[in-house]
Amino acid sequence: MIKQKVVLHFPPQLVEEPTIYYLIKEYDLVVNILRADINPDKEGRLMVELTGDEVKYQKAMQWLKKLGLKIMNLEKQIIWREDLCTHCGACTAICPTEALSMIRPQFKVLYREECCVICELCLRICPAKAMETLIDSSES
Repeated sequence: MIKQKVVLHFPPQLVEEPTIYYLIKEYDLVVNILRADINPDKEGRLMVELTGDEVKYQKAMQWLKKLGLKIMNLEKQIIWREDLCTHCGACTAICPTEALSMIRPQFKVLYREECCVICELCLRICPAKAMETLIDSSES
């Protein structure tokens, strides 16, 4: 069993195709949509968590690439810059998945990447700009 977060970049000609339907029907994957930016007139971006049999997952990834989708692994897309962090805790109050939490009594921020759904709320709230994303800078 594999559970993987990925960003799927759709070219304009594929934005209106039932791609997610085929991932579920043909490859038996569980698809959890985390975030979507889809526009029929331009490229789309879909952040998903895919769960299923590893062999079927790999076949699905090959199929998506053959279709013309760009696929980015999402594991390290939100970066916590501990060297910039002031441990103020502002991000912990807004994080919906508790990927960012406060260790007490030390009052240190803890970032658990595996819990992050890339909502990007921490990017906006952090006064020290200790949270960064690689999503936009990695797109080609």
